[in-house]
Amino acid sequence: MSVITIRRLICLTKSIVVLILSLGVFLEGVDGSPAEVQQHLEMGKKLLAAGQLADALSHYHAAVDGDPNNYMSYFRRATVFLALGKSKSALPDLDKVIQLKPDFTAARSQRGNVLLKQGNLVKAKEDFAMVLSKDPTNEEANLNIQKIHPLQASIEEAHHFFHVREFQAAIDLLTQAIEVCPWDIELREIRSECYMAQGDYFKAVGDIRSTTKLRSDNTPAFLKLSLLYYDMGDAENSLINIRECLKLDPDHKECYPHYKKVKKLVKQLQSAQDLRNEKQYEDCIAKAHQILTTEPTVTLYIMKAKSFLCHCHSRAGNIKDAFAICNEILDLEPENIEAVMDRAETYLVNEQFDKAVNDYQFAVNIDGDNRQAKEGLDKAQKLLKQSQKRDYYKILGIKRTARKKEIMKAYKKLAKKWHPDRYKGDDKAKAEKMFVDIAAAKEVLTDPDKRQQFDNGEDPLDPEQQQQGGGHHWHQGFNPFGSGGGGGFNFKFHFN
Repeated sequence: MSVITIRRLICLTKSIVVLILSLGVFLEGVDGSPAEVQQHLEMGKKLLAAGQLADALSHYHAAVDGDPNNYMSYFRRATVFLALGKSKSALPDLDKVIQLKPDFTAARSQRGNVLLKQGNLVKAKEDFAMVLSKDPTNEEANLNIQKIHPLQASIEEAHHFFHVREFQAAIDLLTQAIEVCPWDIELREIRSECYMAQGDYFKAVGDIRSTTKLRSDNTPAFLKLSLLYYDMGDAENSLINIRECLKLDPDHKECYPHYKKVKKLVKQLQSAQDLRNEKQYEDCIAKAHQILTTEPTVTLYIMKAKSFLCHCHSRAGNIKDAFAICNEILDLEPENIEAVMDRAETYLVNEQFDKAVNDYQFAVNIDGDNRQAKEGLDKAQKLLKQSQKRDYYKILGIKRTARKKEIMKAYKKLAKKWHPDRYKGDDKAKAEKMFVDIAAAKEVLTDPDKRQQFDNGEDPLDPEQQQQGGGHHWHQGFNPFGSGGGGGFNFKFHFN
């Protein structure tokens, strides 16, 4: 036998010895003496008084294990469970206490309170009646037993109102009942149905969420939550809750297909948002159409997809499509500020500056603190004013979305036509003026900074605007012919 094998055997033997010793200690703890049980009870009492509930609970566990017939151990452990908000764990302990000591009124009173909060009114009434038979002056039992009969009547009436579809009347009665019976699952389920019938999904979600905590393995509640969030347009929360359903039942016939659909939709929505943020507008448009294919019926997702289409068509320069989809949104939601601003941007691209001003002004009226709306209004107003002066895009006959290659192509074509050295007409002054404007347009639109300045409503070659805006003054008197002025210039333009 090798040295390594011997060492392994020694280690294994030691482990077995430790396990046996540990088991012996555990068994000794389970069969603890009355003195040890009492010690655990005292320690638990001190820790409970100090608010150290978890530590107190561990001592009460040990006391119950040490003496399974000691009713006080169960009662004190139930007290800790209740303090921790674990009524479902407390109830079996209180049942055991009453089984071991039927005349223990403190346990009867506590169990009655738990049953009352759970909505088990018949059994709660029995416990309070038993307490009063032993102690007729018990004020708490008297108050609680007086609540039960009118409470039963109110709940019955709430059921009636629910069935005849008088939902608000049912909600009012159920709300009063839930104040007394906050752990009653059925009352919350009925009230959630009333809220849904009224279209108040947020309150319905609150009630259904409570039932998932009050009842373990509540797959129907998680499915209902997921469907509610889905209908509210909150696909992410819908996905979270349908996953909870599948954790409880991976093969659930309703949860699994809904999970596949909502997971796909969440991914598409996030992808469309990312593409929009990254200014990949054509891909954004394609992704928005995928969203409409995945969910063609729920209005909120249709509107989200159309919002992506409105924005991305606008920024991609697809004027006709942008107007169509933005107007479609605004027909349904006239104060949709995002669609208003996207349409305003489309008007800017289409050089309808007055309409852009109107849209941005409307957006500012909707939300006076919206920085994008205020900046857009300022830009549109400047462009409107600028359009009444020199427009470099119109001079070159190009769109505002034109790339540098298109700008240079238009410039060369017009420069050939109007260059004074090549101009065949008699009006040399006109040719020179046209060439100056063409050269100025080329200078501004091929320089990213100057073009941006111009697109924001400022002419970088306008001396007056530069002085007002504190810009550089070297643009003043722009002349592509140099210092020679208009007459006798010797500027030479080279054509390819």
